Amino acid sequence: MLGKGAMTRKKTQFLAQFVAVLMLAALGAGSGSVALAAQYEPVGDVPYVPTPPEVVEAMLKLADVKSSDFVIDLGCGDGRIVVMAAEKFGAHGRGVDLNPVRIKEAEENAGKAGVADRVKFVQGNLFDADLKDATVVTLYLLPDVNLKLRPKLLQDLKAGTRIVSHSFDMGDWQPEKKIELGWRRVYLWTVTDEAKKLYGHP
Repeated sequence: MLGKGAMTRKKTQFLAQFVAVLMLAALGAGSGSVALAAQYEPVGDVPYVPTPPEVVEAMLKLADVKSSDFVIDLGCGDGRIVVMAAEKFGAHGRGVDLNPVRIKEAEENAGKAGVADRVKFVQGNLFDADLKDATVVTLYLLPDVNLKLRPKLLQDLKAGTRIVSHSFDMGDWQPEKKIELGWRRVYLWTVTDEAKKLYGHP
Protein backbone atom coordinates (compact mmCIF):
# COMPACT_ATOMS: atom_id res chain seq x y z
CA MET A 1 0.00 0.00 0.00
CA LEU A 2 1.33 3.44 -0.96
CA GLY A 3 2.21 5.85 1.83
CA LYS A 4 0.83 9.37 1.91
CA GLY A 5 4.01 10.85 0.42
CA ALA A 6 4.09 8.32 -2.40
CA MET A 7 0.40 8.92 -3.16
CA THR A 8 0.99 12.67 -3.30
CA ARG A 9 3.92 12.20 -5.70
CA LYS A 10 1.84 9.87 -7.84
CA LYS A 11 -0.99 12.40 -8.04
CA THR A 12 1.46 15.21 -8.89
CA GLN A 13 2.97 13.08 -11.65
CA PHE A 14 -0.48 12.27 -13.02
CA LEU A 15 -1.49 15.95 -13.09
CA ALA A 16 1.76 16.85 -14.82
CA GLN A 17 1.06 14.20 -17.45
CA PHE A 18 -2.48 15.57 -17.85
CA VAL A 19 -1.13 19.07 -18.54
CA ALA A 20 1.42 17.66 -20.99
CA VAL A 21 -1.39 15.93 -22.90
CA LEU A 22 -3.35 19.18 -22.98
CA MET A 23 -0.36 21.08 -24.30
CA LEU A 24 0.37 18.51 -27.00
CA ALA A 25 -3.25 18.51 -28.12
CA ALA A 26 -3.28 22.29 -28.03
CA LEU A 27 -0.20 22.52 -30.25
CA GLY A 28 -2.08 20.53 -32.84
CA ALA A 29 -5.19 22.66 -32.48
CA GLY A 30 -3.75 26.17 -32.75
CA SER A 31 -2.50 29.05 -30.63
CA GLY A 32 -5.89 29.65 -28.99
CA SER A 33 -5.78 26.17 -27.49
CA VAL A 34 -2.21 26.73 -26.28
CA ALA A 35 -3.45 29.76 -24.35
CA LEU A 36 -6.27 27.69 -22.90
CA ALA A 37 -3.94 24.93 -21.75
CA ALA A 38 -1.67 27.52 -20.16
CA GLN A 39 -4.51 28.43 -17.79
CA TYR A 40 -4.04 25.13 -15.96
CA GLU A 41 -4.30 25.68 -12.22
CA PRO A 42 -3.92 22.74 -9.80
CA VAL A 43 -6.35 22.87 -6.86
CA GLY A 44 -7.35 19.79 -4.88
CA ASP A 45 -7.81 16.62 -6.94
CA VAL A 46 -8.60 18.32 -10.24
CA PRO A 47 -6.76 20.97 -12.27
CA TYR A 48 -8.72 24.02 -13.36
CA VAL A 49 -8.77 24.18 -17.15
CA PRO A 50 -11.68 26.29 -18.48
CA THR A 51 -14.02 24.64 -20.98
CA PRO A 52 -14.39 26.73 -24.16
CA PRO A 53 -17.88 28.28 -24.62
CA GLU A 54 -18.60 26.25 -27.75
CA VAL A 55 -17.89 23.03 -25.84
CA VAL A 56 -20.05 24.19 -22.92
CA GLU A 57 -22.94 24.76 -25.31
CA ALA A 58 -22.36 21.38 -26.98
CA MET A 59 -22.43 19.66 -23.56
CA LEU A 60 -25.73 21.29 -22.65
CA LYS A 61 -27.26 20.50 -26.03
CA LEU A 62 -26.11 16.88 -25.82
CA ALA A 63 -27.85 16.63 -22.45
CA ASP A 64 -30.96 18.21 -24.02
CA VAL A 65 -31.13 20.82 -21.24
CA LYS A 66 -34.48 22.59 -20.94
CA SER A 67 -36.00 25.21 -18.66
CA SER A 68 -37.38 22.44 -16.43
CA ASP A 69 -33.90 21.08 -15.68
CA PHE A 70 -31.65 21.56 -12.66
CA VAL A 71 -28.01 21.41 -13.73
CA ILE A 72 -25.25 20.63 -11.22
CA ASP A 73 -21.67 21.20 -12.32
CA LEU A 74 -19.08 19.40 -10.20
CA GLY A 75 -15.81 21.31 -10.28
CA CYS A 76 -17.57 24.36 -11.69
CA GLY A 77 -14.59 26.72 -11.94
CA ASP A 78 -15.83 30.18 -12.95
CA GLY A 79 -19.39 28.89 -13.28
CA ARG A 80 -19.61 29.08 -17.04
CA ILE A 81 -21.57 25.84 -17.53
CA VAL A 82 -24.25 26.61 -14.95
CA VAL A 83 -24.45 30.25 -16.10
CA MET A 84 -24.96 29.26 -19.73
CA ALA A 85 -27.51 26.62 -18.73
CA ALA A 86 -29.55 29.38 -17.07
CA GLU A 87 -28.90 32.13 -19.61
CA LYS A 88 -29.36 30.20 -22.88
CA PHE A 89 -31.52 27.28 -21.85
CA GLY A 90 -33.58 28.74 -18.99
CA ALA A 91 -32.52 26.07 -16.49
CA HIS A 92 -31.77 26.41 -12.78
CA GLY A 93 -28.56 25.08 -11.37
CA ARG A 94 -25.77 24.87 -8.86
CA GLY A 95 -22.00 24.75 -9.18
CA VAL A 96 -19.62 23.15 -6.68
CA ASP A 97 -15.93 23.97 -6.44
CA LEU A 98 -13.23 23.68 -3.79
CA ASN A 99 -11.56 26.99 -4.68
CA PRO A 100 -13.13 30.10 -3.10
CA VAL A 101 -11.61 32.31 -5.82
CA ARG A 102 -13.46 30.36 -8.50
CA ILE A 103 -16.70 30.54 -6.50
CA LYS A 104 -16.41 34.32 -6.29
CA GLU A 105 -15.79 34.53 -10.04
CA ALA A 106 -18.78 32.28 -10.70
CA GLU A 107 -21.07 34.46 -8.60
CA GLU A 108 -19.83 37.56 -10.40
CA ASN A 109 -20.39 35.91 -13.79
CA ALA A 110 -23.92 34.91 -12.81
CA GLY A 111 -24.62 38.50 -11.82
CA LYS A 112 -23.26 39.87 -15.10
CA ALA A 113 -25.40 37.39 -17.05
CA GLY A 114 -28.50 38.32 -15.06
CA VAL A 115 -29.11 34.78 -13.81
CA ALA A 116 -28.11 35.10 -10.14
CA ASP A 117 -31.70 34.33 -9.14
CA ARG A 118 -31.55 30.95 -10.89
CA VAL A 119 -28.11 29.65 -9.98
CA LYS A 120 -26.09 29.13 -6.82
CA PHE A 121 -22.44 28.31 -6.20
CA VAL A 122 -21.17 26.31 -3.25
CA GLN A 123 -17.60 25.98 -2.02
CA GLY A 124 -16.98 22.35 -1.14
CA ASN A 125 -15.67 18.95 -2.07
CA LEU A 126 -17.48 17.46 -5.05
CA PHE A 127 -17.55 14.06 -3.31
CA ASP A 128 -19.73 15.61 -0.60
CA ALA A 129 -22.04 17.47 -2.98
CA ASP A 130 -25.80 17.22 -2.58
CA LEU A 131 -27.08 15.83 -5.89
CA LYS A 132 -30.70 15.14 -5.06
CA ASP A 133 -32.06 18.07 -7.12
CA ALA A 134 -30.08 17.28 -10.26
CA THR A 135 -31.65 16.29 -13.55
CA VAL A 136 -28.35 16.96 -15.35
CA VAL A 137 -24.79 16.67 -13.99
CA THR A 138 -21.82 18.11 -15.88
CA LEU A 139 -18.17 17.13 -15.40
CA TYR A 140 -14.73 18.17 -16.59
CA LEU A 141 -12.55 16.30 -14.13
CA LEU A 142 -9.90 13.58 -14.60
CA PRO A 143 -10.21 9.89 -15.56
CA ASP A 144 -9.48 8.59 -12.06
CA VAL A 145 -11.75 11.18 -10.46
CA ASN A 146 -14.61 10.21 -12.78
CA LEU A 147 -14.21 6.59 -11.70
CA LYS A 148 -14.07 7.48 -8.00
CA LEU A 149 -17.14 9.66 -8.42
CA ARG A 150 -19.12 7.10 -10.42
CA PRO A 151 -20.57 5.20 -7.42
CA LYS A 152 -21.77 8.43 -5.81
CA LEU A 153 -23.39 9.58 -9.03
CA LEU A 154 -25.24 6.30 -9.49
CA GLN A 155 -26.24 6.01 -5.84
CA ASP A 156 -27.38 9.63 -5.40
CA LEU A 157 -28.95 10.47 -8.76
CA LYS A 158 -32.46 9.56 -9.80
CA ALA A 159 -33.03 7.26 -12.77
CA GLY A 160 -33.35 9.41 -15.86
CA THR A 161 -30.72 11.94 -14.78
CA ARG A 162 -28.27 12.77 -17.57
CA ILE A 163 -24.51 12.99 -16.99
CA VAL A 164 -22.25 14.81 -19.44
CA SER A 165 -18.46 14.67 -19.26
CA HIS A 166 -15.97 16.72 -21.22
CA SER A 167 -12.96 14.69 -22.42
CA PHE A 168 -13.08 11.74 -20.01
CA ASP A 169 -15.26 8.63 -19.86
CA MET A 170 -16.53 6.41 -17.04
CA GLY A 171 -14.46 3.30 -17.61
CA ASP A 172 -16.54 0.24 -18.45
CA TRP A 173 -19.83 2.14 -18.12
CA GLN A 174 -20.27 2.86 -21.81
CA PRO A 175 -21.70 6.24 -22.85
CA GLU A 176 -25.08 6.49 -24.50
CA LYS A 177 -23.70 9.07 -26.94
CA LYS A 178 -20.32 10.56 -27.79
CA ILE A 179 -19.51 13.57 -29.95
CA GLU A 180 -16.21 15.03 -31.12
CA LEU A 181 -15.38 18.71 -31.40
CA GLY A 182 -11.97 18.81 -33.00
CA TRP A 183 -9.66 16.98 -30.57
CA ARG A 184 -12.20 17.24 -27.75
CA ARG A 185 -14.79 14.60 -26.86
CA VAL A 186 -18.04 14.92 -24.96
CA TYR A 187 -19.78 11.89 -23.44
CA LEU A 188 -23.40 11.39 -22.37
CA TRP A 189 -24.87 8.81 -19.99
CA THR A 190 -28.39 8.43 -18.62
CA VAL A 191 -28.76 6.96 -15.14
CA THR A 192 -30.85 3.78 -15.19
CA ASP A 193 -31.76 1.19 -12.57
CA GLU A 194 -29.60 -1.34 -14.43
CA ALA A 195 -26.59 1.01 -14.38
CA LYS A 196 -27.10 1.54 -10.65
CA LYS A 197 -26.91 -2.22 -10.09
CA LEU A 198 -23.91 -2.79 -12.37
CA TYR A 199 -21.74 0.23 -11.64
CA GLY A 200 -23.09 1.91 -8.51
CA HIS A 201 -20.54 0.41 -6.16
CA PRO A 202 -16.92 1.34 -5.31
